[in-house]
Amino acid sequence: MLMNFLQTPAVLAEPLAQVVAAGEERLSVDAAILAKAMDLLGDFAVNLTVAAIIFVLTLVAARWASGAARRILGRTRLVRRDPTVLAFMVQIVRVVVIIIGMIAVLQRLGVQTTSIIAVLGAASLAVGLALQGTLSNVAAGVMLLILRPYRVGEVIDVGGASGTVQRLDLFTTQLSNANNHKIVIPNSKVLSDVIINLTGQRTRRIEIKFTVGYGDNLKDACAVLASVAKINDKVLKDPPPWTGVTGLLDSAVQITLHAWVNNADWWQTQADLMQAGKEALDEAGIEIPFPHQVEVPAKDARFARVVMAPVQADAVEGAASDQGRE
Repeated sequence: MLMNFLQTPAVLAEPLAQVVAAGEERLSVDAAILAKAMDLLGDFAVNLTVAAIIFVLTLVAARWASGAARRILGRTRLVRRDPTVLAFMVQIVRVVVIIIGMIAVLQRLGVQTTSIIAVLGAASLAVGLALQGTLSNVAAGVMLLILRPYRVGEVIDVGGASGTVQRLDLFTTQLSNANNHKIVIPNSKVLSDVIINLTGQRTRRIEIKFTVGYGDNLKDACAVLASVAKINDKVLKDPPPWTGVTGLLDSAVQITLHAWVNNADWWQTQADLMQAGKEALDEAGIEIPFPHQVEVPAKDARFARVVMAPVQADAVEGAASDQGRE
């Protein structure tokens, strides 16, 4: 018994040593993992800082590249004459620089370019379906730039919205109407709708419709309106002004005046011809009639008088009482 008791500490020492050794090994492994995690965290912080710097530099480079492209392209004869092409190409340069910068940022964060291409290739169909409206606007913007139905500074009408073209972007066309309202139209809608270029030609026709009485001399009325157009210095001589009867209305005869002017003179000349035509017809004693109304009695006139008389009497009494209160 005494010998067994003396051998017990030696037996217990071996498992205790194994436990201590296992603890030390685990602590060393945890320390290694912690050190590695700290290294990874430090590398990620450095990469994140560098990526942020690259992103800021990308924005600065995009702004500088767009300005340089504007200066360089502005010197070429073709682009200098058309601000639409200049703005469109400058925006393309800016977008390309930003895309290159974003790829560099992703690479710095550990995302491989090949992985990006693979992901984009796999998700191209889904992205195309999700962004079909946006992509169609870009495609429509390119087609508008190629077809050139309008340019910056011209007045157009698209789907009932009219105004002066301010700029053509990758996605939208911006207009400014006569009230200085900003109108933004998607390029896909512009390309798919009817485009009326009001200032696409050098000259433009004024059309004013006058009405005269059935008892007036129509030849004299046409001659008066034609003389008004001929003496206006803004009206072009070729083609000459034209007047003629264009409608037999209920209460008047319609006479239309056509006069050609330059685009810049259209609005003011139309107002001047309308005022001068009215004054010339008044001086010539030609009536500009207003719509006439003919009273047709009902079949049962007695019933109409019986019904209407009390209403009129009540209205008169009501008006008298209102005046008495005042």
